[in-house]
Amino acid sequence: MHRLDDDFDPVGVWRLVAYYDVDEAGRTSDGPLGSAPQGMLIYTADGHLSVSMMRALDGAGGGTETFMGYAGRWHLEGARMVHEVAVSAHPHIVGTDMVREVELDGEDLLLGGTAQIGGRPQRRLLRWRRAAAFERTGAPAAT
Repeated sequence: MHRLDDDFDPVGVWRLVAYYDVDEAGRTSDGPLGSAPQGMLIYTADGHLSVSMMRALDGAGGGTETFMGYAGRWHLEGARMVHEVAVSAHPHIVGTDMVREVELDGEDLLLGGTAQIGGRPQRRLLRWRRAAAFERTGAPAAT
């Protein structure tokens, strides 16, 4: 994995490969959408974004959520991606900035951050792959 190059351009469509919770020791477990989440993240050239994520259609993999989604504006601040939330399936995040660390891992975009979940900090990692690469390789195995 490596940090972003100065010329990194996230514009386009990304597909969700994996969504993990990460514990203090760095171990991963299924995130809130279970073991096989599906999703799309769209960044436009004029600074808008839309993200939709859901549990697998067959309901496999458990998880506590069935759908997550929001839209708004985006910008990069060094190695951080900022999503300015304008609308959301979760009203409590409307009007907030969701700040994520950004790294590239081959063709994958990694967005990570920590939020207060159930009164404790919870680190989460989302792995996205450009749609063309995702569709070329088929449904990915989580890595």
